[in-house]
Amino acid sequence: MLKEILKEFIQYRELLLALTFRNIKIRYKQTIMGFLWAIFMPTIVVLSGIMVKKAMSILTGKPLELTQIISITVKALPWAFFVGALKFSANSLVANMNIVKKIYFSKEVFPVSYVLAQLFDFLIAGTTLAIIFIFVKIPISIHILWIPLILAILVLITMGLAMILSCGNVFFRDVKYIADVVLTFGIFFTPVFYEAGMFGKWKTILLLNPVGSILEAINATIVLHKSPDIFWLIYAGIWALSIFVGGLMIFHKTEPLFAEKI
Repeated sequence: MLKEILKEFIQYRELLLALTFRNIKIRYKQTIMGFLWAIFMPTIVVLSGIMVKKAMSILTGKPLELTQIISITVKALPWAFFVGALKFSANSLVANMNIVKKIYFSKEVFPVSYVLAQLFDFLIAGTTLAIIFIFVKIPISIHILWIPLILAILVLITMGLAMILSCGNVFFRDVKYIADVVLTFGIFFTPVFYEAGMFGKWKTILLLNPVGSILEAINATIVLHKSPDIFWLIYAGIWALSIFVGGLMIFHKTEPLFAEKI
């Protein structure tokens, strides 16, 4: 069954790309800042994190170090991607209700197209950050080669959640608002502004959040110049695969009811 779902999904890859480009075009249409919006949200997250770190340094009497700022920066970008993708995709089916009702095709392309559009923003922000790091001569190591795998896990988990939230929002409009609230405050329960190791024996609880494990893996490879914790990376990978497959199955099972409920 899963093979058939994936096969049908791949058949509509051209439609997926068309919707992704449409979402990118709509997002930047008639905006003054244009593609600068792609780095605006990550910048706000980084500045917020720096303020939190500065407050902590004042309270503890320890100076704020450059590595702490770099750590916040490299984790803020994937976090902004994760939050932005889910917020946009949660309402993707309802926002396109006229098409959903009238034309038959694999509806998974709607939430996935919003994730890919957000991934485009992430690539712009990531490229900008890489240029800044080169300019200020931030050192890199061989461990940065882990990044494509870690980001693939993050994208997979984001796509799975996007499908679950979007079809849930068709039946209960509360889903979009609940997702907004959880994602807004989720930053305090995910190691974006801080490292999980700061919490001692509570570290394990923070890493049970697979997104937290992914962010810690990114921090390890880019900032600490070492391999990510393999156990927690596999843990996040298993979660990502389970959520993606689960999202596909749930979406496929509820899809026949979309036209009636939307």
